[in-house]
Amino acid sequence: MPPQALDDLLVLDLTHYIAGPYCTKLLADYGARVIKIERPDGGDPCRRLGPFPDDIPHPERSGLFLHLNTNKESVTLNLKSFRGRQLLLRLVAKAHIVVENFHPRVLFSLGLDYPFLRPVNTRLIMTSISNFGQTGPYRDWRAQDLTLYGMGGEMYTSGATGREPLKQAHNLTLYQGGAVAAAATMTGVLGMRRHQVGQHIDVSLFETQAGSIDRRLTSLLAYQYTGDNPGPGDALPVGILPSGIFACKDGYVDIRCTMPWWPRLVAMLDMPELLDDPRFRTEEARLNAENRAPFLRLFYAWLQRHTRDEIVRKAQQVRLPGTAVNTPAQVLNDAHFVERGAFVSVTHPVAGTWRLPGAPARSSVTPCQLRRPAPLLGQDTERVLREFLHLDDATLRELRQDGVIL
Repeated sequence: MPPQALDDLLVLDLTHYIAGPYCTKLLADYGARVIKIERPDGGDPCRRLGPFPDDIPHPERSGLFLHLNTNKESVTLNLKSFRGRQLLLRLVAKAHIVVENFHPRVLFSLGLDYPFLRPVNTRLIMTSISNFGQTGPYRDWRAQDLTLYGMGGEMYTSGATGREPLKQAHNLTLYQGGAVAAAATMTGVLGMRRHQVGQHIDVSLFETQAGSIDRRLTSLLAYQYTGDNPGPGDALPVGILPSGIFACKDGYVDIRCTMPWWPRLVAMLDMPELLDDPRFRTEEARLNAENRAPFLRLFYAWLQRHTRDEIVRKAQQVRLPGTAVNTPAQVLNDAHFVERGAFVSVTHPVAGTWRLPGAPARSSVTPCQLRRPAPLLGQDTERVLREFLHLDDATLRELRQDGVIL
């Protein structure tokens, strides 16, 4: 097995749900040893989130948890107990990184925040991921992906023209925040190795949205310069030109055509007569909204005679932007993704065999590797506590009886 870029790092993962676990997953998949600290009474709440096989909930079969926690070890510790906190502090003394995404007041109330941990390990990198950061007037506010997406400015440029702003699907904000946190954590590691001192990294999910290089940042900059409000959704269609998602014979395709590409669209349709049709022959005619309906009747009829693959092939031949809109099953079985190993098979002792996303980036010498599936709750508790803290059988039995570990 080839070496991995982060295989000399020990990470204590105090995260749950999505943003924090995605951060530590990226570290683990590139080689870091990530020990996930979970509550004995159920562990990471993400274990209770779907999708589940056959829609039957099970704490060891959550597809979301299995994806976000590959290559990690699970240790149960009750951090509300004095002994649980003492054990964690002993682990912190040996770790390079701690990642947490509790509410800002939680670790302070437990005596486990960065000012308390720093004397235990002065070279420690501690990354805290929260909704609005560790300081500021919004610090104690609760939020979810929808809230952060709206407050960060992106929602105002999403949705249908003339309708209310609309959030894009799934937990984009949380995954993006986790990726930013992983990059920031590695910046902290580089700084520690150069200057021999640790630091606290404060990641605000709200700020990752407001400062994103997606449409948010460009829209905010445009507003500052011009005062123009971008508004939601795409621009209205230009005359007869198709732009958007369209149904075809066996699914949907996305076709985008601008005025200079009209000859390419005609070539894709194989309807050269449209070039001489007075309704479409001139640019002025093609901008006339009254001619849109007659053209779309021809276009829709053509779409229904062709499959997704046929349309994509024809669009490529004439160099017109056009692509298939894939279902999840079609993505998993796409020939390009299959050849590149974009999805990997993972066998879990309870959940069975799953296909999960593979490496987000390819490294020729120190690649991302999937070494083990997501852990069972508390699967590694005894082994880790023996290895790092040299606990004996009697002590482990006592901890279990007291509810400190599972």
